[in-house]
Amino acid sequence: MNSEVICKAEFQATAYKAPTSPSPSPLALNREVDLDLVEQAVKMILHAIGEDVEREGLLQTPNRVARMMAELTSSINCDPADQITCEFFEESAGLVLVKDITFNSTCEHHMLPFHGLVHVAYLPREGRITGLSKLARVVEVASRRLQVQERLTAQIAQALEDKLDPVAIFVMIEAEHSCIGLRGIKKPGSKTITTDARGLYKDDANLRTELLGLIKN
Repeated sequence: MNSEVICKAEFQATAYKAPTSPSPSPLALNREVDLDLVEQAVKMILHAIGEDVEREGLLQTPNRVARMMAELTSSINCDPADQITCEFFEESAGLVLVKDITFNSTCEHHMLPFHGLVHVAYLPREGRITGLSKLARVVEVASRRLQVQERLTAQIAQALEDKLDPVAIFVMIEAEHSCIGLRGIKKPGSKTITTDARGLYKDDANLRTELLGLIKN
């Protein structure tokens, strides 16, 4: 599903297609990872569970896993707010909602993936806006690290607050967690929803209700 941006001013809504898979920030990829140490750790795990680390199917597995972990955690120590690199001033700007931004992240509790959709909304202060793709980049950089969904939600909201100081911010994440579907209770298909409402979206229930209606449509 493509991301959809809804810009609402004076109750007139228009739609714009935004990229769903932004390239990682160059800053996010500029981080040294000790691949050799990760490979050693993977070999130890394979040995500990009774596998033969020398059999053909596993010979390259430690290296693959090391490179994969470097990619999945490529934004460690990067500030998601740094992705908001441009600002514009549009006097008539109303609600900006980017919904259905796809994301993938790694749960820090079991190091298993979780994935889903992020919806990001803000009400500009005095017409202060940013490029639409920057919001998707914020999501991408915040996701590329060991995470929990609650913190991911808050970090995305904080990035908007730090850079744009909007009148209102609302972030919602709907995600499916492998740690629920593959292990323990084993309930695949279960979804976890988290929100972070700030400013008018925290204080005004009617505004939140209107926004939730747009997200669900």
